[in-house]
Amino acid sequence: MATPEPEVDLQQGLFSHLLELRSRLLKASATVLVVLLALVPFANRLYTELAAPLVARLPQGAHLIATEVASPFVTPLKLAFYAALFISMPMILYQLWAFVSPGLYKHEKRLARPLLAAALVLFYLGCAFAYFLVLPAAFRFLTAITPQGVEMMTDITHYLDFVMLMFFAFGLCFEVPVAVVILAAVGVVDLDKLRSSRRYAIVGAFAIAAFITPPDITSMIMLAVPMCLLYELGMLAVRWLVKPGSLKPDAG
Repeated sequence: MATPEPEVDLQQGLFSHLLELRSRLLKASATVLVVLLALVPFANRLYTELAAPLVARLPQGAHLIATEVASPFVTPLKLAFYAALFISMPMILYQLWAFVSPGLYKHEKRLARPLLAAALVLFYLGCAFAYFLVLPAAFRFLTAITPQGVEMMTDITHYLDFVMLMFFAFGLCFEVPVAVVILAAVGVVDLDKLRSSRRYAIVGAFAIAAFITPPDITSMIMLAVPMCLLYELGMLAVRWLVKPGSLKPDAG
């Protein structure tokens, strides 16, 4: 029995989409690989810069240590890979957008473009905020409370894992405006509900900050206050981007 024409078209369409996805993934992976190869010669220097917020606040004579044989080689390479992902993220998101956008309505594209750009910029800002402001304050506190007779000598791999976790956490927390706009766009909340929920958002921001940051009040406030301000920014974005009826598909 001959295969029905609609089924053949469906199989061909699925195959073409898989080929397109493969092409996009290869381009994104190639970008990361090229950037990684360019960064490998500078891996040790990158780690030196990453460790600067802690090293600058260690007591005199203290230093970072490597507790595993291969750590001095592997850990800077891991950092170079993370940095390559960080640098390549615009291209990765572009390839994702190029794959997804043909299936979106015009009104969805109008909303998705600024949200995608804002999400990328806000994530970078969150990482920069953590590196330049939060980590120095946290390490200043942690070195100050080290018990007498205890020498603070942090393993380089554990330090990298801690800093990457902080970058990821702060980057995600800075996505508050994007999350607010998405919730409003899908109809979960509206502007009036966001305004009335402001006090709960503030409490939630401090609770999240207390859970994520190191155990000092300064770091907690340094995350909670920006999250509250970003919530306000999200409400402004909802007013600008999410118009009544803007979520309805375009006619025709």
